[in-house]
Amino acid sequence: MSTTTPSLDPMSFNYLSTFVREKSAIVLEPNKAYLLESRLMPIARQNGLGSLPELVAQLQRPGNQSLGRQVVDAMTTNETSFYRDIHPFDAMKQQIIPELIKARQKDRALNIWSNACSSGQEVYSIAMLLREHFPELASWKLRLIASDLSSSVLEKARAGIFNQTEVNRGLPMQLMMKYFTRNGLQWQVNPEIRNSVEFLECNLIQAWPPQLPKMDIIFLRNVLIYFDPATKATVLNKASTLLRPDGYLFLGGAESTMNLAVSLTRETIGKATCYRPQR
Repeated sequence: MSTTTPSLDPMSFNYLSTFVREKSAIVLEPNKAYLLESRLMPIARQNGLGSLPELVAQLQRPGNQSLGRQVVDAMTTNETSFYRDIHPFDAMKQQIIPELIKARQKDRALNIWSNACSSGQEVYSIAMLLREHFPELASWKLRLIASDLSSSVLEKARAGIFNQTEVNRGLPMQLMMKYFTRNGLQWQVNPEIRNSVEFLECNLIQAWPPQLPKMDIIFLRNVLIYFDPATKATVLNKASTLLRPDGYLFLGGAESTMNLAVSLTRETIGKATCYRPQR
């Protein structure tokens, strides 16, 4: 068996890039071949394979769903941090949550969805914000839902265990001391925060989980950048239909609805940009 990593031949690149696109909608141009090599060679070796062409041959055999899942997981960028791009959180604290609390006094229910949640820092940031600044929500029916297409990162998110580097990225010291427990070199989110979050496996380009309720706030940040325009529009329109008429959608700082046929209007709150269903 070869122990070297050969350059990715065009046939293998075409197969792998098509496979990843069909499973996740992530678009990989030919100049991204190095990403396939760097991320998939470890998967090949873990499965006793010495090259990416051998990996392709295994993927082409029937019944290799587990290997296919490993490939898609490896190609998913799981970059995240606590309170990443702080402005949406400021907007929630200063305006959005107070407005929604007034608007939902009758039902006393609030639904928030963190898409492409990766290892959970975003949804845990939301949970801590609500716990810190809106104690009245303790008596409400509050659903915090976090989803990702990767089962492996969802396992990490559910466990809520982070190393020192991860907690140092964006997490204020006072919140770390209040809502985390130290275990050796790691920190774990306390049960009252972990248990407030529902984690679901969800591939945005496939059928969404049927148990998703109408949402007051949707975080869909830093995932559309990997999709082609048609897929972006499809995902955004599905999100808009899931939003309540006065709901809010947050995208990543490099993302927008520009030149996409979507039924959303842009709104600025402080330094944050959000999108709302057209009225």
